[in-house]
Amino acid sequence: MAHTPVNHPARPVYRAIGGLIGLYLVVFGVLGVIASAGNDFFAQDDTKVLGQGTNLGFSLLSVLFGVVILVGTVIGRNLDVAINQWLAYTLMVISLAGLAFLQTDANVVNFSILTVIVLMTLSLVLLMVGMYGKVGTEDEKEAWQKARLVL
Repeated sequence: MAHTPVNHPARPVYRAIGGLIGLYLVVFGVLGVIASAGNDFFAQDDTKVLGQGTNLGFSLLSVLFGVVILVGTVIGRNLDVAINQWLAYTLMVISLAGLAFLQTDANVVNFSILTVIVLMTLSLVLLMVGMYGKVGTEDEKEAWQKARLVL
């Protein structure tokens, strides 16, 4: 039994939101690479992009994640759903780890509290996008509707 909606009427909107999150990550990452050019890969300095702390390592990771989300969004066919859900969980773990090590020498991704808040928000929205973006046959949609109506 599926636990997420199939063929949700707002799927195109959710798919667009996923694409915008991917685009944001790419833009943030590219600006971060430009701002941290010449620094160490995991520099712990005052480099900020869009108000968020970053370094070359996290900027490149952001570009990678953003490109993967954009490719999944373009391909569709429920690949975007899987990518969005997995990357949402990954971004949550990264942001929570960043929060845990924020004021320590272990802050290798040079996070600030704003970076943690933005990353956690993006991951939650990306998870929602993944949960409501599934496409299926009419039989799958009907089965989900019937299962949803059972109390």
